[in-house]
Amino acid sequence: MKKVLITGGAGFIGSHVVRRFVNTYPDYEIINLDKLTYAGNLLNLKDVETRSNYRFIKGDIVDAEFINKLFAEEKIDAVIHLAAESHVDRSISNPTDFVLTNVVGTVNLLNAARITWKEDYKNHRFYHVSTDEVYGSLGDDGLFTENTAYDPHSPYSASKASSDHFVRAYHDTYGIDTVISNCSNNYGSFHFPEKLIPLSIHNIKNFWSIPVYGKGENIRDWLWVEDHARAIDVIFHNAIPGSTYNVGGHNEWKNIDLIKLLCKIMDEKLGRELGTSERLITFVTDRAGHDQRYAIDSSKLQHDLDWTPSLQFEEGLAKTVDWYLENEEWLQNVTSGEYQSYYTSQYKSR
Repeated sequence: MKKVLITGGAGFIGSHVVRRFVNTYPDYEIINLDKLTYAGNLLNLKDVETRSNYRFIKGDIVDAEFINKLFAEEKIDAVIHLAAESHVDRSISNPTDFVLTNVVGTVNLLNAARITWKEDYKNHRFYHVSTDEVYGSLGDDGLFTENTAYDPHSPYSASKASSDHFVRAYHDTYGIDTVISNCSNNYGSFHFPEKLIPLSIHNIKNFWSIPVYGKGENIRDWLWVEDHARAIDVIFHNAIPGSTYNVGGHNEWKNIDLIKLLCKIMDEKLGRELGTSERLITFVTDRAGHDQRYAIDSSKLQHDLDWTPSLQFEEGLAKTVDWYLENEEWLQNVTSGEYQSYYTSQYKSR
């Protein structure tokens, strides 16, 4: 049975990747490694936690001794590396945590892979999942391609850019089979409610203000998280060693237009008069170093590996709203902090 280590598998994107691999590949043993910071939530994976080809291990990728022991004892065959500090605002207030997890943690995993796989690199794979924010900011025109020069502007994006460079360096220097993908903004179910879309859904439902940075004119490309998980599956199994792929949703939206659409959807689904939720919009001081526009060209992924996004944003956003309205218990567990006790109650005694 092939052992695939998925780091950060209790997080937003990671939980969707874990679920997809557990359900799609019964001949793989999926090991979910997560530190369970505030963003790690094992309730995200309650539906697969008893599956025979799934295991959870609590651990920190910054702990090199732990990582080396894990690789040696488990005889890991492949890595899909999603564990990361990812919230830009948190990186501005505490950049060191981002350097430790995103850079040092990635290097620890690479070193463990280098040592454990040194006799047979070609039959192992290290897949590093990154972000489009490493490319910096676009003007009114153009798209990020796999050849766009790196130009990170926040501590978060700088830490991810650094980790990307280390992954490529280990491929070039040691011959490890590495692959990188850089994705646009994800949205969908199980998203921690500090991020724009789930935060806004939660606030609209409770008639709380919806904070929007600056004038809301920053533009992002939005990717449905299940489409991203499918892309990761395709890239993991088919990409050429040393390659990079951009993953985008083909959905560019100004933040303010996104919020207004979300308000409209919420008003309709909650039976409110149209325009009620828009009155909750509150413009706040812009984020430091806020990039103006991100837009992904994922044509290489489409051409090489036949992947395209399945949902346009309006449909995906409506599905996302439905999920949050139907899963109030999950949201209450997260906002109350109750979710953090799930590991102790369900896993620690096993």
